[in-house]
Amino acid sequence: MLQNPERRGRHRALRLMMLLLLALGLAAPATPSFAQASGQVRAKIVKAGLVVGGGAGSGVLTYRGKSYPFKISGLSFGITVGATVGRLDGWASGIREVGDFAGTYSSVGGGFALVGGVNGVHLRNEKGVTIVLQGPKAGLELAANISQITIALK
Repeated sequence: MLQNPERRGRHRALRLMMLLLLALGLAAPATPSFAQASGQVRAKIVKAGLVVGGGAGSGVLTYRGKSYPFKISGLSFGITVGATVGRLDGWASGIREVGDFAGTYSSVGGGFALVGGVNGVHLRNEKGVTIVLQGPKAGLELAANISQITIALK
């Protein structure tokens, strides 16, 4: 059966609008509550130890345009001798909401510094957040240890 040209035009326009709405729906970003995002991390850490080491510091997480100050505390077990001060910069990934950043992180690593050196750390907490930091450190340290670091938002 033949349709009049005006009716065919309306069907085409309707199909085109439906396709555009479908395309927009598929292209829309996930809602922030379900999406994971990365945040920039800056921290200053002071460490000292002989066999068992300890450290404390503070930093700022910049996440979705806002700054969140935090405190760091930690212990290391293994070969640890000396004391250092480090400033670290990097990224935290796997954050679903800012509260996921706080928690207990684990790290296995080592390093050496005599007056100055480079520090790097890769941490992961129980909520799946990963932090990768690096930066200069000053002091005297020889370390090969397992570390547990706690981060608390202020």
